[in-house]
Amino acid sequence: MAYWVKIQDQRKEYVINFDRVNAFCYEKNGRLTFWVPNSSIPIVINPHSNWEDYQKISEYIKYAQGIELDTTYWVTITYDRKEYIINLNCISSFCYEENGRISFWLPDVTFSIIINPVSNPESYKKVVRYLQKHTGYSLPD
Repeated sequence: MAYWVKIQDQRKEYVINFDRVNAFCYEKNGRLTFWVPNSSIPIVINPHSNWEDYQKISEYIKYAQGIELDTTYWVTITYDRKEYIINLNCISSFCYEENGRISFWLPDVTFSIIINPVSNPESYKKVVRYLQKHTGYSLPD
């Protein structure tokens, strides 16, 4: 079932199926970013100037994290001083390096997420658990 929302960004209006958005990012200054599905266009919503849309998106994130579907596995990952809410089921590949770092690429986003067991242990454990549970592969200790 589609979850359509109308969002105002700058001078444009978007009607977006949020069930197709795979990642959201909360920044320390309060801004909320997500990427338009099938595109690399970021939408940045500032709660001070666009409270209504900010609330719509926040409500969707809470809703999405609360449902269990075979197509979703939402996790919260802290990376680069930002909080990402990511549907790990949308990730097509993960890269494990000898030093323990794991990197992966979000669809519709032009950069990778790199996590490390020392600097980001909670997020690292979430990704490792996901890989073990959903792929059957275990990472070296």
